[in-house]
Amino acid sequence: MAITKNVKSEIDKLKREYDSLKKNMETLLDMIFEAELPESVYNSNAIENSTLTIAETEKILLELDVSRNVSLREIFEAKNLARVFEYIKGKIESKNLNIESILFFHKMLISNIDDDISGRFRKQYEFVRIGTHIAPAPEHIEAMMDTAVLEYSSNHSAYFLEKISQFHLNFESIHPFNDGNGRIGRVLINYQLMQLGFPPIIIRDKEKTIYYEGFKEYREKRKNITMEKVLTLALLESFHKRITYLKGDSAIRLSEYAQNTNQLLKALLNKAKRQTIPAFREKGVWKISE
Repeated sequence: MAITKNVKSEIDKLKREYDSLKKNMETLLDMIFEAELPESVYNSNAIENSTLTIAETEKILLELDVSRNVSLREIFEAKNLARVFEYIKGKIESKNLNIESILFFHKMLISNIDDDISGRFRKQYEFVRIGTHIAPAPEHIEAMMDTAVLEYSSNHSAYFLEKISQFHLNFESIHPFNDGNGRIGRVLINYQLMQLGFPPIIIRDKEKTIYYEGFKEYREKRKNITMEKVLTLALLESFHKRITYLKGDSAIRLSEYAQNTNQLLKALLNKAKRQTIPAFREKGVWKISE
Protein backbone atom coordinates (compact mmCIF):
# COMPACT_ATOMS: atom_id res chain seq x y z
CA MET A 1 0.00 0.00 0.00
CA ALA A 2 1.68 3.17 -1.20
CA ILE A 3 0.72 6.32 0.65
CA THR A 4 -1.37 7.65 -2.22
CA LYS A 5 -3.53 10.75 -2.23
CA ASN A 6 -6.55 8.53 -1.50
CA VAL A 7 -4.83 6.91 1.48
CA LYS A 8 -3.85 10.31 2.85
CA SER A 9 -7.42 11.49 2.39
CA GLU A 10 -8.74 8.47 4.32
CA ILE A 11 -6.28 9.06 7.15
CA ASP A 12 -7.22 12.75 7.28
CA LYS A 13 -10.92 11.82 7.43
CA LEU A 14 -10.38 9.33 10.25
CA LYS A 15 -8.17 11.80 12.13
CA ARG A 16 -10.89 14.46 12.01
CA GLU A 17 -13.48 11.97 13.23
CA TYR A 18 -11.15 10.72 15.96
CA ASP A 19 -10.35 14.26 17.13
CA SER A 20 -14.03 15.17 17.21
CA LEU A 21 -15.07 12.06 19.14
CA LYS A 22 -12.25 12.03 21.70
CA LYS A 23 -13.16 15.36 23.31
CA ASN A 24 -13.89 14.76 27.00
CA MET A 25 -13.37 11.02 26.42
CA GLU A 26 -9.89 10.76 27.95
CA THR A 27 -11.06 8.15 30.48
CA LEU A 28 -12.28 5.81 27.74
CA LEU A 29 -9.09 6.28 25.71
CA ASP A 30 -7.05 5.50 28.83
CA MET A 31 -9.08 2.32 29.30
CA ILE A 32 -8.43 1.29 25.69
CA PHE A 33 -4.71 1.97 26.17
CA GLU A 34 -4.55 -0.11 29.36
CA ALA A 35 -6.56 -2.97 27.82
CA GLU A 36 -4.30 -2.94 24.77
CA LEU A 37 -1.04 -2.74 26.73
CA PRO A 38 -0.48 -6.51 27.17
CA GLU A 39 -1.12 -6.99 23.44
CA SER A 40 1.35 -4.23 22.55
CA VAL A 41 4.00 -5.66 24.87
CA TYR A 42 3.41 -9.24 23.75
CA ASN A 43 3.73 -8.46 20.04
CA SER A 44 6.86 -6.33 20.32
CA ASN A 45 8.59 -8.92 22.49
CA ALA A 46 7.38 -11.81 20.31
CA ILE A 47 9.00 -10.19 17.28
CA GLU A 48 12.25 -10.50 19.27
CA ASN A 49 11.52 -14.22 19.91
CA SER A 50 10.10 -14.01 23.43
CA THR A 51 8.29 -17.22 24.35
CA LEU A 52 5.57 -15.47 26.38
CA THR A 53 1.96 -15.71 25.20
CA ILE A 54 -0.50 -12.81 25.37
CA ALA A 55 -2.17 -14.45 28.38
CA GLU A 56 1.15 -14.88 30.18
CA THR A 57 2.15 -11.31 29.39
CA GLU A 58 -1.14 -10.06 30.81
CA LYS A 59 -0.65 -12.07 34.01
CA ILE A 60 2.89 -10.75 34.44
CA LEU A 61 1.72 -7.15 34.04
CA LEU A 62 -1.04 -7.80 36.60
CA GLU A 63 1.53 -9.31 39.01
CA LEU A 64 -0.19 -12.71 38.79
CA ASP A 65 1.56 -16.09 38.78
CA VAL A 66 2.26 -17.76 35.45
CA SER A 67 1.55 -21.49 35.29
CA ARG A 68 4.94 -22.46 33.85
CA ASN A 69 8.52 -21.56 34.63
CA VAL A 70 9.34 -18.31 32.83
CA SER A 71 12.81 -16.81 32.81
CA LEU A 72 13.41 -13.74 34.94
CA ARG A 73 14.66 -11.99 31.81
CA GLU A 74 11.33 -12.46 29.99
CA ILE A 75 9.45 -11.21 33.04
CA PHE A 76 11.54 -8.03 33.13
CA GLU A 77 11.26 -7.65 29.35
CA ALA A 78 7.48 -7.57 29.67
CA LYS A 79 7.33 -5.33 32.73
CA ASN A 80 9.96 -2.91 31.48
CA LEU A 81 8.44 -2.50 28.03
CA ALA A 82 5.04 -1.83 29.62
CA ARG A 83 6.67 0.84 31.80
CA VAL A 84 8.16 2.51 28.74
CA PHE A 85 4.81 2.52 26.91
CA GLU A 86 3.08 4.00 29.96
CA TYR A 87 5.84 6.57 30.40
CA ILE A 88 5.72 7.89 26.84
CA LYS A 89 1.94 8.18 27.05
CA GLY A 90 2.34 10.72 29.83
CA LYS A 91 5.25 12.59 28.24
CA ILE A 92 4.16 13.17 24.66
CA GLU A 93 3.58 16.88 25.20
CA SER A 94 6.77 17.53 27.17
CA LYS A 95 9.48 17.47 24.53
CA ASN A 96 10.27 16.53 20.96
CA LEU A 97 12.23 13.41 20.14
CA ASN A 98 15.89 13.78 21.09
CA ILE A 99 18.91 11.66 21.97
CA GLU A 100 18.41 12.16 25.70
CA SER A 101 14.89 10.73 25.50
CA ILE A 102 15.98 7.74 23.42
CA LEU A 103 18.72 6.87 25.93
CA PHE A 104 16.28 7.23 28.82
CA PHE A 105 13.74 4.93 27.17
CA HIS A 106 16.49 2.36 26.67
CA LYS A 107 17.58 2.60 30.30
CA MET A 108 14.00 1.87 31.38
CA LEU A 109 13.76 -1.05 28.96
CA ILE A 110 17.02 -2.82 29.87
CA SER A 111 17.01 -2.06 33.61
CA ASN A 112 17.46 -5.25 35.70
CA ILE A 113 18.21 -7.18 32.50
CA ASP A 114 21.70 -5.91 31.70
CA ASP A 115 22.47 -2.70 33.58
CA ASP A 116 25.95 -2.48 32.07
CA ILE A 117 24.54 -1.69 28.62
CA SER A 118 21.33 0.11 29.61
CA GLY A 119 20.90 3.76 28.66
CA ARG A 120 23.96 4.01 26.46
CA PHE A 121 24.96 3.47 22.84
CA ARG A 122 27.37 0.74 21.82
CA LYS A 123 30.96 1.64 22.61
CA GLN A 124 34.37 0.57 21.28
CA TYR A 125 34.58 -3.08 20.21
CA GLU A 126 30.82 -3.62 20.62
CA PHE A 127 29.56 -4.80 17.23
CA VAL A 128 26.15 -6.24 16.32
CA ARG A 129 24.80 -8.17 13.36
CA ILE A 130 21.14 -8.30 12.26
CA GLY A 131 20.81 -11.24 9.89
CA THR A 132 23.35 -10.51 7.17
CA HIS A 133 23.50 -6.81 8.02
CA ILE A 134 26.44 -5.70 10.15
CA ALA A 135 25.53 -2.48 11.95
CA PRO A 136 27.85 0.55 11.77
CA ALA A 137 30.92 0.60 13.99
CA PRO A 138 30.42 2.09 17.48
CA GLU A 139 32.53 5.19 16.77
CA HIS A 140 29.98 6.32 14.15
CA ILE A 141 26.82 5.81 16.19
CA GLU A 142 26.56 9.14 18.00
CA ALA A 143 27.00 11.20 14.83
CA MET A 144 24.61 8.98 12.86
CA MET A 145 21.94 9.19 15.56
CA ASP A 146 22.32 12.97 15.75
CA THR A 147 21.83 13.13 11.99
CA ALA A 148 18.79 10.82 12.06
CA VAL A 149 17.08 12.87 14.78
CA LEU A 150 17.94 16.16 13.07
CA GLU A 151 16.66 14.96 9.69
CA TYR A 152 13.40 13.79 11.27
CA SER A 153 12.90 17.01 13.24
CA SER A 154 13.77 19.38 10.41
CA ASN A 155 11.83 17.66 7.62
CA HIS A 156 8.63 19.68 7.39
CA SER A 157 7.69 18.75 3.82
CA ALA A 158 7.37 14.94 3.89
CA TYR A 159 4.13 13.22 4.91
CA PHE A 160 4.27 12.20 8.59
CA LEU A 161 4.16 8.43 7.94
CA GLU A 162 6.95 8.75 5.40
CA LYS A 163 9.06 10.62 7.97
CA ILE A 164 8.39 8.11 10.75
CA SER A 165 9.06 5.19 8.40
CA GLN A 166 12.35 6.73 7.29
CA PHE A 167 13.45 7.35 10.87
CA HIS A 168 12.57 3.80 11.92
CA LEU A 169 14.54 2.33 9.05
CA ASN A 170 17.50 4.57 9.84
CA PHE A 171 17.35 3.75 13.54
CA GLU A 172 17.23 0.00 13.02
CA SER A 173 20.00 0.16 10.41
CA ILE A 174 22.22 2.02 12.88
CA HIS A 175 21.25 -0.43 15.67
CA PRO A 176 22.77 1.91 18.26
CA PHE A 177 22.33 -0.37 21.29
CA ASN A 178 23.73 -3.75 22.25
CA ASP A 179 20.22 -5.02 22.92
CA GLY A 180 16.66 -3.73 22.70
CA ASN A 181 16.94 -1.93 19.36
CA GLY A 182 13.76 -3.40 17.86
CA ARG A 183 11.62 -2.76 20.91
CA ILE A 184 12.92 0.79 21.36
CA GLY A 185 12.45 1.43 17.64
CA ARG A 186 8.79 0.45 17.88
CA VAL A 187 8.38 2.54 21.04
CA LEU A 188 9.73 5.52 19.10
CA ILE A 189 7.18 4.99 16.31
CA ASN A 190 4.40 5.38 18.87
CA TYR A 191 6.11 8.31 20.56
CA GLN A 192 6.27 10.09 17.21
CA LEU A 193 2.67 9.26 16.29
CA MET A 194 1.28 10.31 19.66
CA GLN A 195 3.20 13.58 19.60
CA LEU A 196 1.39 14.37 16.36
CA GLY A 197 -1.99 13.56 17.91
CA PHE A 198 -2.40 10.09 16.40
CA PRO A 199 -3.26 6.94 18.37
CA PRO A 200 -0.57 4.33 19.10
CA ILE A 201 -0.22 1.33 16.82
CA ILE A 202 0.74 -2.32 17.18
CA ILE A 203 3.19 -3.95 14.79
CA ARG A 204 2.18 -7.58 15.17
CA ASP A 205 4.33 -10.67 15.43
CA LYS A 206 2.09 -12.44 12.89
CA GLU A 207 3.08 -9.81 10.34
CA LYS A 208 6.78 -9.70 11.12
CA THR A 209 7.63 -11.30 7.76
CA ILE A 210 6.45 -8.24 5.85
CA TYR A 211 7.91 -6.00 8.58
CA TYR A 212 11.33 -7.61 8.02
CA GLU A 213 10.85 -7.29 4.28
CA GLY A 214 10.68 -3.55 4.87
CA PHE A 215 14.23 -3.56 6.25
CA LYS A 216 15.48 -5.77 3.41
CA GLU A 217 13.91 -3.46 0.84
CA TYR A 218 15.56 -0.46 2.49
CA ARG A 219 19.00 -2.08 2.69
CA GLU A 220 18.95 -3.36 -0.90
CA LYS A 221 16.95 -0.68 -2.74
CA ARG A 222 16.89 2.29 -0.32
CA LYS A 223 13.09 2.31 -0.56
CA ASN A 224 10.53 2.75 2.21
CA ILE A 225 7.39 1.46 0.47
CA THR A 226 6.96 -1.75 2.49
CA MET A 227 7.60 -0.12 5.86
CA GLU A 228 5.19 2.69 4.98
CA LYS A 229 2.57 0.02 4.21
CA VAL A 230 3.11 -1.65 7.59
CA LEU A 231 2.69 1.62 9.47
CA THR A 232 -0.27 2.78 7.38
CA LEU A 233 -2.28 -0.42 7.89
CA ALA A 234 -1.51 -0.42 11.61
CA LEU A 235 -2.64 3.20 11.95
CA LEU A 236 -5.89 2.62 10.05
CA GLU A 237 -6.64 -0.34 12.31
CA SER A 238 -5.93 1.71 15.42
CA PHE A 239 -8.28 4.45 14.21
CA HIS A 240 -11.04 1.93 13.45
CA LYS A 241 -10.79 0.41 16.91
CA ARG A 242 -10.86 3.69 18.80
CA ILE A 243 -13.59 5.26 16.69
CA THR A 244 -15.80 2.20 17.22
CA TYR A 245 -15.54 2.53 20.99
CA LEU A 246 -15.70 6.32 21.05
CA LYS A 247 -18.97 6.15 19.11
CA GLY A 248 -20.35 3.67 21.62
CA ASP A 249 -20.82 0.97 19.00
CA SER A 250 -20.87 -2.72 19.88
CA ALA A 251 -17.94 -4.68 18.49
CA ILE A 252 -18.57 -8.26 17.37
CA ARG A 253 -16.31 -10.93 15.91
CA LEU A 254 -15.87 -10.69 12.18
CA SER A 255 -17.07 -14.30 11.89
CA GLU A 256 -20.37 -13.31 13.53
CA TYR A 257 -20.62 -10.27 11.27
CA ALA A 258 -20.14 -12.53 8.25
CA GLN A 259 -23.07 -14.69 9.35
CA ASN A 260 -25.28 -11.69 10.11
CA THR A 261 -24.64 -10.08 6.73
CA ASN A 262 -24.47 -13.29 4.62
CA GLN A 263 -20.93 -12.53 3.49
CA LEU A 264 -17.99 -14.90 3.08
CA LEU A 265 -15.67 -14.74 6.09
CA LYS A 266 -12.61 -15.26 3.89
CA ALA A 267 -13.51 -12.21 1.79
CA LEU A 268 -14.09 -10.12 4.91
CA LEU A 269 -10.77 -11.23 6.41
CA ASN A 270 -8.98 -10.15 3.23
CA LYS A 271 -10.68 -6.76 3.43
CA ALA A 272 -9.82 -6.47 7.11
CA LYS A 273 -6.14 -7.18 6.44
CA ARG A 274 -6.17 -4.51 3.69
CA GLN A 275 -8.16 -2.20 6.01
CA THR A 276 -10.82 -1.56 3.38
CA ILE A 277 -13.44 -2.25 6.05
CA PRO A 278 -13.34 -0.72 9.58
CA ALA A 279 -12.18 -3.93 11.27
CA PHE A 280 -9.63 -4.25 14.06
CA ARG A 281 -8.06 -6.90 16.26
CA GLU A 282 -8.27 -7.56 19.97
CA LYS A 283 -5.92 -10.25 21.25
CA GLY A 284 -5.57 -11.46 17.68
CA VAL A 285 -9.31 -11.74 16.98
CA TRP A 286 -10.75 -9.63 14.16
CA LYS A 287 -13.76 -7.56 15.20
CA ILE A 288 -15.97 -4.93 13.62
CA SER A 289 -18.78 -2.58 14.64
CA GLU A 290 -22.09 -4.40 14.76
